[in-house]
Amino acid sequence: MIAFNTIKKLKDEDEDRLPLLTLDEFFNGNTEEYSIAPNQFGFGRPPLAEIWDIMQKVEAMPNTAWVRVALHDDTEVVEYDGKELLHLSGDEIIICTSVKASELEELVNCERLCSDGAEEWETSSLDSFFSCRPPVPDGFHCFGIVWD
Repeated sequence: MIAFNTIKKLKDEDEDRLPLLTLDEFFNGNTEEYSIAPNQFGFGRPPLAEIWDIMQKVEAMPNTAWVRVALHDDTEVVEYDGKELLHLSGDEIIICTSVKASELEELVNCERLCSDGAEEWETSSLDSFFSCRPPVPDGFHCFGIVWD
């Protein structure tokens, strides 16, 4: 999971936009099942480890440029018992790919993820909301795997 100081620095550098995190930055060491798609956890959404595994497989495909986790505004640094702690809250998973939305929905198994599907993002819109976006190669599009 992303280091506390790293996310704090990124948020301080760009207060208006949250960073897009790599899969490792979001999932590695993250045991908080409610940190993404909390409304579906316990109602069919697979555990974080399975989501991470699915997304790593998609990221490794030749028709995928990158995969990132878009953070929700609820992501914050909180103080608890005299210590600052990071509360990560994922909003959606952004996939930069050359496949169509319908094919991507099958590849990630949106039904299994209890996702509402893949919604296309305009690159300029991504940049309005998020920092740390990798380049989008020619012929590729960005789709968000979304939950209500």
